[in-house]
Amino acid sequence: MKYIILGAGGLGSVVGGYLAHTGQEVTFIGRQAHMDAIAKNGLEITGPKGDFCIRENLSLATHPDQVEGDFDYLIVCVKSKDMESTLADSQQLVKRVDTVLTLQNGINKEPRLEEWAGPGKVIGASTMEGATLVEPGKCINPFTGPATAYFGELNGEVTPRVEELARAFTAAKMSAKAVDNIKQVTWEKLVQIGMASSWSVANLAGGEYYFIDGITVREGAESYMQICLELLSVYRALGYEPQDFYAPMTQFRDLERGSFEEGVELLLNWGNELKAANMKSRTSMHVDFMRGRKLEVDEIIKPFIDKANELGLKIPTVVAAYRTIKILDHYLEG
Repeated sequence: MKYIILGAGGLGSVVGGYLAHTGQEVTFIGRQAHMDAIAKNGLEITGPKGDFCIRENLSLATHPDQVEGDFDYLIVCVKSKDMESTLADSQQLVKRVDTVLTLQNGINKEPRLEEWAGPGKVIGASTMEGATLVEPGKCINPFTGPATAYFGELNGEVTPRVEELARAFTAAKMSAKAVDNIKQVTWEKLVQIGMASSWSVANLAGGEYYFIDGITVREGAESYMQICLELLSVYRALGYEPQDFYAPMTQFRDLERGSFEEGVELLLNWGNELKAANMKSRTSMHVDFMRGRKLEVDEIIKPFIDKANELGLKIPTVVAAYRTIKILDHYLEG
C-alpha cells in the first residue's frame, strides 16, 4: 500500500518509519531540515521496539506540490494549530487519495477532514504511540503498548479498508484494531491525554522534569487522581463506560475500583515501576511548552469544560489547570 504522511514530525515520522520498515511505500511531507537529514543519513528511531535506521521505501517532500502519484491512505499528523493552512496547501491531493485519516488529538478533527476531503473518504483513527522528534532525522518512540492504534468507520461499521489498515499497523509492530466504536475510543483517549497533559503542564512546567518525577510524589499522584475522576465524570455523562482501550497506559477501571487513597497508591506504584524501567517521557503538550510552541490546550482540555458546562457538571481541578496552562500559552509564540 502507499501512504502519504502530511506532517512528518515526531509522530508522523515514527508511524511512517515503521510502516516503511515493513515494506509499505511511504511519502513524508515535512520540514526542510528534517527531510534533508533523512535523505542524508536515513530516519533514526530508537525505543522499546529496538533501534532502527530506515532508508528504504521512503520518499521525501517539503510541500504537497512536490508529490506525484496516487495513494491508498493519507494520514494527517500536523498540530491542530497548523491544520487549516496545511489542508489549504494540500487541496490538490484530495482526488489522489482513497482514504483520509488523522492521528491528531481532539474530537472535532474528523468533521473538519470531511469538509476538506468529503465524507466518503474519511475514517476515524486514534493512537497512543509515543513519539518525539529530538533533532532532524532522529526520533524516539519512548513508549508503546499491547494496543496502540484503533481504526473505524465514523458510522460504526468495520469495513475492509479499516481492517487492512489495522493489519498494516500491526505488522509494523504498532498493534492495532478495527473497531465499531471509534468515537468512544477517541473520547477515552482524550480523557487520558487531557488528564496527563493538564496535570503535567500545570504541575511540571518550568523545570527539566519528566512525567515520573511528578507521579512518584504523593501530592502529584493525588492531583492526577482528582483530574482523572473529574474527566471520567464527563466521559460517563456522555454515555460511555471506561474500557481501558490503551491499557496499561490507561487504568481507569482499576483507579475507580477502590477508594481515592487506593487509587493514589496505585498511581504511586505505577510511577515507581516507570522510574525503575527508566521511562523518561513527557506528554506532547509538555514538550511543546519546553520548545516554546503554542499548546493544544483548547483542543485537548477545553472540550471537557464545555461538555461539563453543558451537562451541569463541576470539574474545578480541570478548570484550574486549564486556566494555568492558558496563562503559559499566552506567552508562547510558535
